[in-house]
Amino acid sequence: MRSLHVALTTALATIFFIIGADAQVGFSQQELQAKLAYCKTCHGLSGQGYRGANPMPRLAGQQPEYLENQLHAFIERRRTNPIMNNVAHVLSPNMITALAHFKDLNPKSLGGAPQELVATGKKIYQEGVPGTDIPACASCHGPEAKGDGAFPRLAGQLHDYILRKLVNWSKERGQDPANPDTSAIMEPIAHGLTDPQIKAVAAYLSYLE
Repeated sequence: MRSLHVALTTALATIFFIIGADAQVGFSQQELQAKLAYCKTCHGLSGQGYRGANPMPRLAGQQPEYLENQLHAFIERRRTNPIMNNVAHVLSPNMITALAHFKDLNPKSLGGAPQELVATGKKIYQEGVPGTDIPACASCHGPEAKGDGAFPRLAGQLHDYILRKLVNWSKERGQDPANPDTSAIMEPIAHGLTDPQIKAVAAYLSYLE
């Protein structure tokens, strides 16, 4: 299983390539490693997420642009989360760029969702909900739910995390209507899905690799 050490190597290579010189980056390899180790305490050794009373999302394989956007959203209070608001606001722009690179990690998904919901969830993901304004999730997140740019990877995400985020979408996202981001697309979709539909889609996504 590839660990956050891979993320460290990728992040360093990327940030040094972008910035061009060690002295201009603003942090050392040791400082970056310390930040990644801190991420590991909640998100798992390989960024696979953590299932508990408060499920912690999978970061492994996530789109860097999406992660970077979300860290900025926490800093700017466009997205609320007591833990992440405090974690993100101390990060420099270069550190955010470095920490956003978890895309090379691909641990096995944790699964654990009711398997009898998977078929229904797959149908909704691929086709949307007929007779409603709910489009196919695949139209933005891709046929394999790997995401693209600002659209996040959903494959392998913890089902209970997806459930909580969709059910509570308006309480956490879009907290600055004057400064929206791509997540605004999801607000009417999250409101339009029923709880059983959300549970089904979450179950399907949680088993994808």
